[in-house]
Amino acid sequence: MLELHANVYAIPEGSINGPEVALRGLNLPTLRSTSGGPPAFLVTLPVSFEQMQASLLELERSDCEPDGYFLITGHEEGVFWRLNGHMHEYDGQMHRVELHGECPTATLDSVLRTMGWPAVELVFELVKEGVTLREAAFRTWADTTRIEATRLAQ
Repeated sequence: MLELHANVYAIPEGSINGPEVALRGLNLPTLRSTSGGPPAFLVTLPVSFEQMQASLLELERSDCEPDGYFLITGHEEGVFWRLNGHMHEYDGQMHRVELHGECPTATLDSVLRTMGWPAVELVFELVKEGVTLREAAFRTWADTTRIEATRLAQ
């Protein structure tokens, strides 16, 4: 199961690896711009609002509102989970998608496919932490199995 609150973007042009930061007991590499600041999220995703919305509605146990809010729910090993999100467009294309909640990896993958993944590289801006991670670091950060093991070890 994954636990997350992140904005998902297409990888910004000119992004480079930034310094590592300690998050949830891990040192994870961040992403930054070549000028040294945070990435400038100017690249849009390769799908329109309408395309993504139609794809989301094809997923099991999903609902998508006209304003771009969506919800997907389910049960995994007796645990109820929910992932909600909000789609944001710019100039006819998806700019970013905010995701929040808990879900199995397969559900996250299904949602990311509605954004053009894996053909397009995605990055994840952690809302509370204010850092941007590449996909592999994000998945490590979001893994609740690892999160729970870290909590028990403390």
